[in-house]
Amino acid sequence: MPLTPSEFLQEVKPQLREIVDRLAERYPYASLLATDVDGVQVNVLDSDMAILPSPDRERGFVVRVQTDVGFTEYSFNTLDVDAVVKRVDALVALRRTLLETADPLPYPGVLSDEPKTLTFVAETPQEETVTPEEALRRMVDIHRSVKENHPELANLALSTQQTEVNKMFLSPARDLTQTYQYGITLAMAMAHRDAVIRSGYAARSGVQGLEILDALPQMAEKACTTARDLLDAERMTPGEYDIISDPDFTGLIAHEAFGHGTEMDMFVKHRAKGAEYLNKRVASDAVRMHDGAAAYDEVSSYAFDDEGTLAGDTLIIDDGIFRQGMADALSALYLGVPATGNGKRESYKRKAYTRMTNTFFEAGETSLEDLMADIEHGYLLESFNSGMEDPKNWGIQCVASHAREIRNGKLTGKVFAPVYLTGYVPDLLQSITAASPDLVLSGSGYCGKGWKEWVKTSTGGSYVRAKGRLS
Repeated sequence: MPLTPSEFLQEVKPQLREIVDRLAERYPYASLLATDVDGVQVNVLDSDMAILPSPDRERGFVVRVQTDVGFTEYSFNTLDVDAVVKRVDALVALRRTLLETADPLPYPGVLSDEPKTLTFVAETPQEETVTPEEALRRMVDIHRSVKENHPELANLALSTQQTEVNKMFLSPARDLTQTYQYGITLAMAMAHRDAVIRSGYAARSGVQGLEILDALPQMAEKACTTARDLLDAERMTPGEYDIISDPDFTGLIAHEAFGHGTEMDMFVKHRAKGAEYLNKRVASDAVRMHDGAAAYDEVSSYAFDDEGTLAGDTLIIDDGIFRQGMADALSALYLGVPATGNGKRESYKRKAYTRMTNTFFEAGETSLEDLMADIEHGYLLESFNSGMEDPKNWGIQCVASHAREIRNGKLTGKVFAPVYLTGYVPDLLQSITAASPDLVLSGSGYCGKGWKEWVKTSTGGSYVRAKGRLS
């Protein structure tokens, strides 16, 4: 069953087209992005329950023009054609004044505006949808049942979100519209024993609506089991070990270890070591890494990005060789490379940057049991808490929720937490020897550009064997 496109965007389209046409008469390049994003979030906690708007809700517009002194943008949510055109003219004049004592970034030409007309309307995976009220009732029942089964719980929080995205991109030659949705469901449990409190977390995401809460009972049980296991967690002896990362942690490595460092707006700013390694080895032959809105169906899958570039599938690492980075339209213009469909905005009020979409390592052919078989002493890293990377120097820190000890090819039952994986990115990637066949991506959270500009991304892979420095 197809989704219903935004009536609002269709109603205002004639005015938006007039804005673009009038700006195109004044400037070498003009475009407009219109957004209408809505949805719902349902929360059930020990002390409260609520039906709220999706945290990604927004409605507004942003125009971009190119002049001989670079690019100027203006965002707005009150539609007045004359006022918008006058405001853009004033901002261009202000930019000229500000640049009288500074040189603009020397773009080598005008941004491309190849003709394209596209209307994309995603299909819902199920014929019947779940209403927010029904979702709330089901989540209350799940919450009550899980709490009764786990008296050691100090707290249990459940959340399910559905977001429907409608976007329109207009330029003199392009007329693009898209309608798609994503769903997210989360469970977080806190267990306690005496003065010790530990938390477990489980998440699921996908290109669907509130129906995604079908997975919630199993997820809540997993979160509770993890929290209970962590009550007995030990601290790890720091050192270098054989490691196996689960699909969630593999995704964190892909995202942090080599994702941020290949966002090519960082090449423009000379803030990424990856610029020195194009067509050079950065990983073992076992590594093939992708990013792209068209590479996988997850929360960051779309038909075109916020700059009107069609979605793609970028093969970043090919058998260990760094082949191509990700580029927004302006970085691609400056560097003389193709735009890859990675120009994303936090909202219509924010600048577009090169951002990851669905980022993952390709699956392999080795079972998890065979990955563990000859490990004398190592760890299985499961889930993640956070991660960060220094793209300039390729240092990395990835924090696993916990690790399970492996001795003589078998899990011992011992759990360790917290667990920090650190080191130099190429050393980690070149130590990867094999991966399992089960490719899984998840996009329950957000990715920041530095410490801000949060956007939806998904990450993943399969079970991967490597060597890592743990503490």
